[in-house]
Amino acid sequence: MRRLLPLVLSAIACLLPAACANQEIRSKQTILTETLRAYSAAIRWGEYEQAVGFIDPKIQAEHPVTAFELERLRQVRVSNYDEGQPVVVSPDEVRQVVRLDLLNVNTQVARSIVDQRSWRYDAASKHWWLTSGLPDITRRD
Repeated sequence: MRRLLPLVLSAIACLLPAACANQEIRSKQTILTETLRAYSAAIRWGEYEQAVGFIDPKIQAEHPVTAFELERLRQVRVSNYDEGQPVVVSPDEVRQVVRLDLLNVNTQVARSIVDQRSWRYDAASKHWWLTSGLPDITRRD
């Protein structure tokens, strides 16, 4: 029994870093899933002020979302939201393609756009930040 205890302890010591690393990856994935879900809900329901909070603070400082841009977004309603699976570009970067079907509230004209989203993980804050900005509804796809 005395010989078995050191063997078990060293096996646990070897597996602990791998388990912690695996837990960190799962946690990062969970945070990504929750972030994507919350952001998509904000866009689907037209909560664009809330969606601005997902933008990387550095990008938001360099290129702030203007009141005019928010007002333009309020001119459309999302009638369909088809999101692709997130694609891992690097351990801290993910891209996602989302097709938005929009309905202009004034003219009742329907059209679609493709939103190419980029997300960056900030390990210090354990947060995923949107680096591509809000959907550009002026594009014609």
